[in-house]
Amino acid sequence: MSTQRRLRIPGIAYGGDYNPEQWPEEVWAEDMRLMREAGVNMVSVGIFSWALLEPSEGVYDFSRMDRILDLLHENGIDADLATPTAAPPAWFFEAHPEALPVDQDGRRLSYGSRQTFCPSSPAYRRTALRIAEALAERYATHPAVAMWHVHNEYGCHNDACYCDTSAAAFRTWLRARYDDDLDALNRAWGTTFWSQWYSSWDQILPPRATTAPPNPTHRLDWRRFCSDELLSLCTAEREVLRRAAPDTPATTNFLVLRTIDALDYWRWAPELDILSNDHYLMSDDPEAEIDIALNGDLMRSLAGGPWFLMEHSPGAVNWQPVNRAKRLGEMRRNALAHVAHGADGIAFFQWRAAKAGAEQWHSAMLPHAGTDSQIWRDVVQLGSDLRALAEVRDSTVVAQVAIVWDWDARWALELPSQPSGELRYQDLVRDWYTPLWRAGVSVDFVRPDDPRLDRYKLVLAPSLYLVSEAAAANLTRFAENGGTLAVGFHSGMVDENAHVYLGGYPGAFREVLGVITDELFPLLPGETTGLTGDVPVGATADLWSERIQLTGAQAVALYADGPLSGHPAVTRHRHGDGIAWYVATHPDQDTLAALLHRIRQDADVTPEHEAPAGIEVVRRRGPVADYLFLVDHTGKGAEAPAEGVELLTGRPVSGTVSVPPGGVAVIREPH
Repeated sequence: MSTQRRLRIPGIAYGGDYNPEQWPEEVWAEDMRLMREAGVNMVSVGIFSWALLEPSEGVYDFSRMDRILDLLHENGIDADLATPTAAPPAWFFEAHPEALPVDQDGRRLSYGSRQTFCPSSPAYRRTALRIAEALAERYATHPAVAMWHVHNEYGCHNDACYCDTSAAAFRTWLRARYDDDLDALNRAWGTTFWSQWYSSWDQILPPRATTAPPNPTHRLDWRRFCSDELLSLCTAEREVLRRAAPDTPATTNFLVLRTIDALDYWRWAPELDILSNDHYLMSDDPEAEIDIALNGDLMRSLAGGPWFLMEHSPGAVNWQPVNRAKRLGEMRRNALAHVAHGADGIAFFQWRAAKAGAEQWHSAMLPHAGTDSQIWRDVVQLGSDLRALAEVRDSTVVAQVAIVWDWDARWALELPSQPSGELRYQDLVRDWYTPLWRAGVSVDFVRPDDPRLDRYKLVLAPSLYLVSEAAAANLTRFAENGGTLAVGFHSGMVDENAHVYLGGYPGAFREVLGVITDELFPLLPGETTGLTGDVPVGATADLWSERIQLTGAQAVALYADGPLSGHPAVTRHRHGDGIAWYVATHPDQDTLAALLHRIRQDADVTPEHEAPAGIEVVRRRGPVADYLFLVDHTGKGAEAPAEGVELLTGRPVSGTVSVPPGGVAVIREPH
């Protein structure tokens, strides 16, 4: 979190989205009483209240918000006050139907839900900034307001609009990117292919639906533009708020999730005072705790330290095919795992479960059943837990291992017409992350061009299909200077314009890896190949294989069957003062874990702390003490070595600590 504009709440912030406008005013007093009982110290307000705050254009009614903020302040609860711009009111679209978004097939969508606006609409921008300014001027000095909440979940439902207004904005963005040089754009896009050469900027359109696969660089630049266009809306609102309240921190809730990839958050992160995220579990994920850890580490890396969990669910959500409730203890365990991975604020959607509307079946801190419910008891317990962990605030995780994460590479990998349509960036990264998580090895995420890679002993690039020459050189230098680098298959293949690096694969990494591939052999769904060599007996791989020739590297594993039988599948190369590994296939999880264990040995990376299998281990480091988090995911509990004080119980620990079944222990370890 920013040291310049800090959240004034002491300890760990705790609360959720509060929508009192959905309820009769007599309910509000009960809300305050129950918030105090639960230990809530901050709530987000006003997120979807535009139609009530501005019932007609330019006419404001702040009376309800005045009473809400006054009531919160009287009860010692701070407000994360939102600009309500994620849900423009009906009167806006009556006046500006051209502001409605258009999908890739040319259909203009209607209002009646949320985020039903074109991000490039001048009318939307003008009207959104006007309500943000009115809100900021009225509440800049209100004693309840501790943070500004800009918009809500940018890009969740309208990450792209294909209308003519968006087309004009895209062309403006392209002219800036290519220095107003149309020939430079044609070269970058490779438009001599399929007679796509442009002789005028006005000929360029968004990548709308067409008859055959689109130009990949066109699609890639479109993704970059869409992310930047929404960012420009965010920063414009932030500036309005800053002018009115220069010292109040501003945030917007990211969507660092397995299923969403709309925005390049490396570009967004520097623009906000506090980074916050909405994280939801997928019901079909049998090990959702790994997703919590991975995305928490990614958020911590984006923030450069602690961050804020703005939304997660106390129980079931409402937007998946089947929305399962959380099991006994799961909500508390999830929340404390987020704290372990760097969250200094824990909040839910939402405070009180809605009676009506599209999210009426979404769980809440105060469920439909009221206080005589397991969710409510867990909410109260969690509030007590977070108060006990107040001193953990501002501590952070120190990692010896970094995983390269890049939104450009993610977008490019999943473009059409790849050698395999079965590759999913998030899954490939998670496959490498999981063995480290199981081993208790802390991980940061880094950009491929991060100039501070020397902070780490080991850098992993599980999937880096797209990489610039400069970024590839940066990773190569890391190995040359004594680091251990490991690269996954189909990496280093194309440059920032999605042009193939010629001369053999893996393109930009041939030299550092000491290999060259002349042909790719992706595997069909369900197809596997055996592996032999320095790998576990019975090792297999799926998804991918390629024909490698060694140019300095040594083979660690070979394909055991199929058309590449006897060819290298995993290699190790001493490069400069360091070592570079290439995993040219997708090994089964046990085999990948064994390989990563050996790679860690090369880098002299050891687990953070000894603990039994099934106990997640994370250590947050502070100036006078460290905080060891032990989270049981087996449901059986365990004994783990520890020394210090267990903060959730206040008990001293000497020798070992008991981690309750399905529970959490947090040990203060004095320096």
